Amino acid sequence: MRVSECMTRDVRMANPDETAAQAATKMAELDAGILPVSENDRLVGMITDRDIAIRGVAMNGGPDAKVRDLMSSEVLYCFDDEDVDDVLRNMSEQQIRRLPVLDRNKRLVGIVSLTDLACS
Repeated sequence: MRVSECMTRDVRMANPDETAAQAATKMAELDAGILPVSENDRLVGMITDRDIAIRGVAMNGGPDAKVRDLMSSEVLYCFDDEDVDDVLRNMSEQQIRRLPVLDRNKRLVGIVSLTDLACS
């Protein structure tokens, strides 16, 4: 089975110029703890609720801190045509729970979680 068969396709994204408060609001609406960050149709990072809490609030960034200053810019990802077992093994080795999914043109097409892969 391919990742494209079990990933979530409708992914909301943050923009690097949005504030921590705007990103947190999106997360609350989605009941999600992570958002891909895109700029000019390209994945440039990921921001988590923990990034907002630790990098933002705890380091005096506050709700007006920019996503670009809080996000992780080194992003692990997988491709939509990869085999589920291979991606699951990689996520386990890297100890991550979610991955953005890109097509071979490196455009974001979804997000996949351990739960998505385990149910396949």
